[in-house]
Amino acid sequence: MKIPRTLVAALTLSAVVATSRPADGQEARTAGDFGAMGTAKGMCSAVFVSGRDLDEALRNSAWPPLFAPRGTLEALQAGSSGSREEPITVADERKTVDVTFRGFTGRARYFGDQGCVIIPPGADGVFFDPVDLETTLPDAESQPWPMGDAPTNTPWPPEVDRRTVEAATDTAFDGESLTAAFVVLYKGQIIAERYGQGATQDTQLESWSMGKSLTATLFGLLVKDGHYDLHGLAPVALWHADPEDPRSRIRIADLLRMSSGLYFTHASQPRWAWGREVADHMYIYEGGVDVFHFSIPRPLEHPPNTVGRYRNVDPLTIGYLIRQKVEELGETYLAWPQTALFDKIGIREQVLEPDPYGNFVLTGFDYGTGRNWARLGLLYLQDGVWNGERLLPEGWAAFVSTPAPAWDEGQYGGLFWVNRNGRWTHLPHDAYYMSGAGGQHVIIVPSHDLVVVRMGHRRGAREGVPALNKSLGLLMEAIGGR
Repeated sequence: MKIPRTLVAALTLSAVVATSRPADGQEARTAGDFGAMGTAKGMCSAVFVSGRDLDEALRNSAWPPLFAPRGTLEALQAGSSGSREEPITVADERKTVDVTFRGFTGRARYFGDQGCVIIPPGADGVFFDPVDLETTLPDAESQPWPMGDAPTNTPWPPEVDRRTVEAATDTAFDGESLTAAFVVLYKGQIIAERYGQGATQDTQLESWSMGKSLTATLFGLLVKDGHYDLHGLAPVALWHADPEDPRSRIRIADLLRMSSGLYFTHASQPRWAWGREVADHMYIYEGGVDVFHFSIPRPLEHPPNTVGRYRNVDPLTIGYLIRQKVEELGETYLAWPQTALFDKIGIREQVLEPDPYGNFVLTGFDYGTGRNWARLGLLYLQDGVWNGERLLPEGWAAFVSTPAPAWDEGQYGGLFWVNRNGRWTHLPHDAYYMSGAGGQHVIIVPSHDLVVVRMGHRRGAREGVPALNKSLGLLMEAIGGR
């Protein structure tokens, strides 16, 4: 279905209304402006969240298709010794990163446990009160895996071939893959773990769209406690104000399956359809806007549950419903993931970054360690049960790993990808996985009690993903699975 240009114009106007919390001063208009803002955010997180060197991060993780138009990244990288005509400036005392491109300056600032946030043009700060997070867990070295990181002497399962596991680990780091973390669980036990690119067991690494699967997990907590009905209508008040509004027929399951039909432009569409210099799908990463208010007013492009397509609008709407319910319950929204989920599964720190209005942007602004993501994979391998406590609803793992009916080729489930189309050629079709830009993956193979985490930097993804596929074949061989 093509969207007429008149509707595009109306959408652009509605977006202005939906996000009109204006700040005086400079306004981002061009692709270069948005690129400067997105690059500032990405490099701020690399430096202050992940502890990386700026020039290394620019070289390996700045991504022109995400952050900037052609020429932006080259201009920033050209003067890595301080001779940049279009400067990028890190202010350690203020915890800010400024990126200036063609006269426009984008800024992001580090806010402790909330990570880095874009500062909207003309503003001095953000429009929420940052929260200091505290875990209730004891020191990680005082508890064995998976609740902690203390070494154990537990013998490996006898069927595991150590030499083949080592070969699989070597393969995951082949060539210029830029693999930063590789963690393998078999029957819940760590049988492989290695770090590269200066990362360690404690490094919070860019995770990108694996945050969508984390969104599903957080939402599952609310479904388990009876606050939402998975197959019920999505309770977005705007959609139900008019009984004739076709959006009132969107179910929660449709949103989780990215099958809502809401109109949200993507880089794969013609530029004239975007309504601005960047598509909606990327604007939420670069615009410094209220991402929930930007997403909720979208009109329908397709009837619900008829077309599956990868758009940030659906997981952001699920994020909106999470915040809505958490605040109704009187909980502190920014702290809730730590208390409701992370503390229960041994995660002491996971950086979830919000927009300037305090909404988690879990479609991509999330940072975690290799072991953190392995714990989340283990939660699903255990069907949502941890230490005998059911955290996710019964059947939740089955729901997220079942192909969504509106998608072609059975490749997507419920904010998880599924292997029914055989993308991972050495894995069975019951495998399903979290996936993020740059080659971030958490792969769950229920039939073989296997969880594989691979994280790396964007520039190495072209080699890193094929290397991971080969590594998976060796792992299956190592546990007698092929």
